[in-house]
Amino acid sequence: MAEKEVKYTEDSIRTLEWNEHIRLRPGMYIGKLGDGSSPDDGIYILLKETIDNCIDEFVMGNGKSIDITIKEKTVRVRDYGRGIPLGKVVDVVSKINTGAKYDSEAFKKSVGLNGVGTKAVNALSSYFKIQSFRDEQTKEATFSKGNLQKEEKIVASDARKGTLVTFTPDEAIFGNYHFINEYVEKMLWNYAYLNTGLTINYNGQKFYSENGLLDLLTQNINGAILYPTIHLRGYDIEVAMTHSNQQYGEEYYSLVNGQHTTQGGTHQGAFREAVVRTIREFFKKDFEAVDVRTSIIAAVSIKVQEPVFESQTKTKLGSQEIGPKGPSVKAFIGDFLKTELDNFLHKNPETAQAILQKIQQSERERKDLQGIQKLARERAKKSSLHNKKLRDCRIHKTSNNDERKLDTTLFICEGDSASGSITKTRDVNTQAVFSLKGKPLNAFGLTKKIVYENEEFNLLQAALNIEDGIENLRYNNIVIATDADVDGMHIRLLLLTFFLQFFPDLVKNGHVYILQTPLFRVRNKKETIYCYSEEERKNAISKLGVKPEITRFKGLGEISPDEFKHFIGKDIRKDPVIIGKDRSIVDLLGYYMGKNTPERQDFIIENLKVEKDLVEQ
Repeated sequence: MAEKEVKYTEDSIRTLEWNEHIRLRPGMYIGKLGDGSSPDDGIYILLKETIDNCIDEFVMGNGKSIDITIKEKTVRVRDYGRGIPLGKVVDVVSKINTGAKYDSEAFKKSVGLNGVGTKAVNALSSYFKIQSFRDEQTKEATFSKGNLQKEEKIVASDARKGTLVTFTPDEAIFGNYHFINEYVEKMLWNYAYLNTGLTINYNGQKFYSENGLLDLLTQNINGAILYPTIHLRGYDIEVAMTHSNQQYGEEYYSLVNGQHTTQGGTHQGAFREAVVRTIREFFKKDFEAVDVRTSIIAAVSIKVQEPVFESQTKTKLGSQEIGPKGPSVKAFIGDFLKTELDNFLHKNPETAQAILQKIQQSERERKDLQGIQKLARERAKKSSLHNKKLRDCRIHKTSNNDERKLDTTLFICEGDSASGSITKTRDVNTQAVFSLKGKPLNAFGLTKKIVYENEEFNLLQAALNIEDGIENLRYNNIVIATDADVDGMHIRLLLLTFFLQFFPDLVKNGHVYILQTPLFRVRNKKETIYCYSEEERKNAISKLGVKPEITRFKGLGEISPDEFKHFIGKDIRKDPVIIGKDRSIVDLLGYYMGKNTPERQDFIIENLKVEKDLVEQ
């Protein structure tokens, strides 16, 4: 049967208002949406876009503090810069192609140049208020979903100059979202590290850094390092680096014009090359790049005139040049390290010797592993061909030109029943399933050799494509989907131990989650409610009335594919795995996964009592 012809006439052509276009295609402006469970979800991009304008004011010498509050779902950001010219307060937040950032003299090295960020915040908020304080006067305007609701007249004011933005992200766009405090704090600390002398006050907490990237690495390093952090500063560039004594892979924090570029870019690539080249020349030895960079922890920050990013969310630098008349990013960073890092190593022979010993150790370990790695890769390739463990998806995080890559997910399941249900229900384009066989090995304290000798870990590593680090990770979200019983919890711990032992960047960069599936199904003839807690179960019973049918799900395998589609789709509930700053990863793993100790026994006994009390209630 022929398809019905779709008419294409003048009536098919429609011109959208600026805010309609942003709301219709939010991904073009803020990347993915999300509900706040991931650090790159849209609500954090809205916060970042607002703060970026405050940072630009500080960088240009205007205002030394920013006040931020987040209460429930409403955000308030106040800076003490110059304030928006009062006659343009409405225009700068509601007219595309309107803003000061087109004037390269006024905003030479700002984070954003296209003047879209605050407009996107306005369009995607159910409530948005902008208020400017300037010349002992103030003006404010209120919007909803980008539509002007009320514009006040200019009136006298004795408040300090600057700008106040208040907004509530629209639940019609972001769903039942929530701000995770740890993600906000990490963002604010990065702003503080990159802008020494700036004070950020957030919900009663102060964020301030004296030593820039040195403070950044000090705060983020877990465990012992081989030598004191190298900290180098120059005009429009700052670098800090060391090598870890307790982790594998490479860990980078790359930044541009005060913006944390979480996806790296040309400056991070240039830094990685320059470090290898400089160290080779210093020692006059042609080391393998992987041996030089194994276990490196580094941060690089540069300032670029009129930066070009690969997306509106500014997470990856695309600029090839420092400025219209400047050198290339590669040459700029390369020349800086060639001079400054080389000088530092000559002046600090103990550090140079520690780096040399680390390179030699990495070289020995790599050669010892080469045979095992080759066999492991062959085994992983054969398993992939026979589709024994991995039901892959069509799109991956490393795919080009597809905005869906930001939401690619790998579910790690225990057993065939759970993986079978998810496999039948999943979105084959963006969701993959990896099936575990039994309980994984406790990887705590083991060497990387075990990764290649253990079939489960080797195949999981191959599926994720993280043998050489997480730069080519194939899935943005790694979701551990195990039963909510003792065995399921144990498997979660074993998987997290594996990731934290060998690939801590997966957790640090917000890629690892725990899938939450319902514990109860409460239903009558008219309605079904899935409950994730005892409190939700009680509320559901109260709502549905007398004698509803109650089912307790004991495992994922008991949930039918038809039901599973409700739990891994757009309303998926997944809790991010977040490691706090108060304890190192090594200490954390040692306490929970190391040899049994009286302290751990006491912890278990005390918490078993709490669980028993909860059951009795």
